[in-house]
Amino acid sequence: MREAQAGAQTAASRVGSYYELRRYEIETEEQKAGFDRFASEVAIPALNRLGIRPVGVFYPNEGLSPIYVLLPHMIIESFTTLTERLGEDQEFLEKGAQFVDAPADKPAYKSMEVQLMMAFEGMPRLERPTDAPTRVFQLRTYESPSEKTGLKKIEMFNTGEIEIFRKVGLHPVFFGQTLAGAKMPNLTYMLGFKDMDESKANWKKFGADPDWQKLRATPGYADKEILRSKGITNLYLKPASYSQI
Repeated sequence: MREAQAGAQTAASRVGSYYELRRYEIETEEQKAGFDRFASEVAIPALNRLGIRPVGVFYPNEGLSPIYVLLPHMIIESFTTLTERLGEDQEFLEKGAQFVDAPADKPAYKSMEVQLMMAFEGMPRLERPTDAPTRVFQLRTYESPSEKTGLKKIEMFNTGEIEIFRKVGLHPVFFGQTLAGAKMPNLTYMLGFKDMDESKANWKKFGADPDWQKLRATPGYADKEILRSKGITNLYLKPASYSQI
């Protein structure tokens, strides 16, 4: 009973956000145009009315697909009740009918995947590091061979790596532990830069940083111990013109 009460108290006292990362597969220019109209004119205003902000929309550097949409939730119930709440928003339903009610012979998109994450203790809230018109974002996922090693990598970020990122100019948007999604266990984070040159220069600074060299040499923190072989995914993304991040 005491353990259950302690767990409940921990959950109740949690101050971090949850992140919903949607991945839309788009097949045609027509679908992309429809997606942009729906997202900018209907979905984002409706999400903002529900207190979900800022909403990020990101394109791949090349090609149509996939399009990533980042939704920050202050509490887990914001995620679990989102579809229901949008279904009660008449403005959303009326203005978004062409997208929401798209017929099978003319779908609005090919498919959608959802990843649910919990913010790290070391960075409990989303940040917007830059509004530069040339800004780029880097989305990285680290897969671990077990839940224990996955938590070890999160510990590494919370106890030093996030601080080093900030020091060398790797500007974080969020860090999240994946609660539901593909290729678990894993963590995902996003960085923002004013341009690609800043990204390249500051990653070089990170690699040479003495605090990073010391941290990575700590027993139990080596990549070969806590990350799956070939388990790092690295994507550069550009924001949509209407993205709030």
